[in-house]
Parts: sequence; C-alpha cells; structure tokens
Amino acid sequence: MTDSKNISVAFYNLENLFDTTNDPHILDDDFTAEGFLEWTKERYQNKLFKLSKAISEIGYDDINQHPSIVGVAEVENRKVLTDLINCNGLEELGYDFVHYNSPDERGIDTALLYRKDDFEVLESTTITVMVYNPENERDYTRDILYVRGNLHGEMVHIYVNHWPSRRDGDEGTAYKRITAAQTLSKHLEIVKQTYPNAKFIIMGDFNDNPNSESIKDHLVINGLFNPMVTMLIPEDQGSTTYRGRWNLFDQIIISTNFFARDAKGLSFDRAAILSDRFLQDWDKRYEGFPFRTYAGPKYIGGYSDHFPVYVVLQN
Repeated sequence: MTDSKNISVAFYNLENLFDTTNDPHILDDDFTAEGFLEWTKERYQNKLFKLSKAISEIGYDDINQHPSIVGVAEVENRKVLTDLINCNGLEELGYDFVHYNSPDERGIDTALLYRKDDFEVLESTTITVMVYNPENERDYTRDILYVRGNLHGEMVHIYVNHWPSRRDGDEGTAYKRITAAQTLSKHLEIVKQTYPNAKFIIMGDFNDNPNSESIKDHLVINGLFNPMVTMLIPEDQGSTTYRGRWNLFDQIIISTNFFARDAKGLSFDRAAILSDRFLQDWDKRYEGFPFRTYAGPKYIGGYSDHFPVYVVLQN
C-alpha cells in the first residue's frame, strides 16, 4: 500500500551507537578497539551502514516515503549522528538532527532526526529527570528532549524519551520511570498554557510496556492516546526481547486531537512495528528476534536489539 499524502514518524533505539574514541568524561571504555568489546572502526562503520538502511526503510513499504521524523536513543554524541545521516542509506535524503548531551553516566543520549524538507525546528530544549535512589543519591539518567516545530506546515510538540532501565529489576526501579512520566506530564501542562490546542507526539524507549503503571496511570491521561496499547502480544510480537519474552518498550503516544479528521492538518492513521526479515536474527534459536550488534560480549554484527516503531499520519 502506498500513499504519498501520508507521512511517517518513527522511533528507534540504536543500541549503543558509540564512536571508537575514548571520552574520559563518560563510561565508554568498552567501545574502543582496545576495550572489552573490541569496538573497531570497521565494526562502527558496519553498524552505521546497517542503521542508515534500517532508518530509510521505516514505513516505506506502507507509504512509499522515508520517515519525516525519527527519534533515536542510545547515541553517544553529535559525531555519531553526523556520521549516521551522512551514511549511504541516508545521505541523499536531507536529514538533520537536534541533539544535546545528557547527564547519563554512560554518555548515551536521545536525539531527533528530521528531513529538512518536512520539518522546521522552532524551539528545542531538554527536560531533566531528577531521580534519586533509596539512599537519596541522584541517578543520572537521560534527559527528555523537547522539540517544537512545523511538521508539513503544522506546529507539533515532540518529546524523545529514554526512561531509566530495569537493570535492577522491574518493581525495584518502577518508581524511576513513574518519576519520568510525572516530569513529562508537568511539562505538557506548561506547554498547554501557551498552546491550548497543542498537538503532542511523545516517543521513546520507556523501559515499560503500554500497560505499565508509569505509562497508563501517569502519562496517557488528559487528552493523550497510546495507539500501541493493543500491539503487545507477549508470545510473538513486540519491539525488544528479554529472556525470550517480548516487550513493547518502544512506543509513540499522541494527543487525541490527531483524531479530529474533520479538521485541517495531520491526523492519525495507524501504528506499526518494523520487524522485516533483514532486521531479524539469523540464528535459528532466536528466529524473529531483533538482530543485535552484540550478544553479551560476543560481536554478531547486527542492527540493534530493538525494532523501530512508527506511526503513519494523514497529511
């Protein structure tokens, strides 16, 4: 199915897109040629090539268009983003990006890629998520990226998220993601004071599923809708896996005014996960799972441990 009147907006966790240079200010030592993961220039270039191809394919089979906007997570710095948009799959498509360094100890950030012909940046900033552990020590997690701009001539407010991980267990870390949700919700209300009819696009790796407390009780309230809530099928569908079980941590949430089809402007059409065969693991044991770059310390040379997700908007 193709429709040139439609556009796509995507999110993709790029799984540790680090350059090969050691930065003394962050914990990136493993991602050097001499480091634990033996992260060489050749491996870096291979990952850039694969990711650029994947990004260019998001939504293309649906609408015969490359994505207008792609939020990304787990990028180290401006250099890797510059290298990515100048790589084979993307260099002719006219992408630029918005990026800020975040306080994450590993140095991984979020960013927004956008096609300059489709999107005009009007304003951008970061929203700090202040999370503290039980000992009242700050957990330096990723900032939320906020970008206001014109998408095909219509103003939208975009948030790119990468919420605190479940590394120490789901229940033991849930409060961190609830804090992130509450922080984001407060910013939405501030924006509404200036832009009462604001159209919101909230995307990210939330490290929680659509039915998790942080998402359903603290974020998707007051005029928001999560089109991915029906897409999590633990047995055979999601955007990432953990111990053989699917999760849909990668989501795109929109404001309900995208459903005003009788009004002019962008309207919601559908949401999807890009899980084409080329993005899947080739090992029979992990058939259908995302083809990742590393399995533990073992280099397998894939794309990412997440599938990209996207929504199609009618223009």
